Amino acid sequence: MTSAATDTEGRGAHPRFAEALREMGIAEVLERVRRFPDETRTAAEAAAAIGCELGQICKSLVFAADGEPVLVLMDGASRVDVELVRQALGAREVTRAEAGVVRETTGYAIGGVPPFGHRTRTRVLADRGLLDHDVVWAAAGDPHTVFPMEPKTLVAHAGGTPVDVREPGGG
Repeated sequence: MTSAATDTEGRGAHPRFAEALREMGIAEVLERVRRFPDETRTAAEAAAAIGCELGQICKSLVFAADGEPVLVLMDGASRVDVELVRQALGAREVTRAEAGVVRETTGYAIGGVPPFGHRTRTRVLADRGLLDHDVVWAAAGDPHTVFPMEPKTLVAHAGGTPVDVREPGGG
């Protein structure tokens, strides 16, 4: 994995994501997008490429709660406790969404799903562990691109509700 970003910073963001940033009035985020020659689909790949701690990666994970998509934002060092998600939503059943549902709901493929700028509006839960960091890195709509943002700002732009949904033990 290459640890240096290419010189095309900002231009690697997915067009839908770039447009969403403009619509949200935060187009300056595009200047901080970093594109890597190797994929950063997993949190470990992204952390290695960026040179940050695994916990500073913001994973955007789609689940189905009683058949309805819900986005969960989780730090890269932790795993989602599906039972805690179920309780937080008051749902009968929560499962991982299939790849087709992820793409249909967000407009992005797994491994490149950003925390906002999706095709459809979904409920968003953000694990409070994200707030433990000064900066987190999230996908910019493509498996090769990431962007940094202060976690409280990221959660606010995503319309996220802070919750505790990580597996016990932090991982």
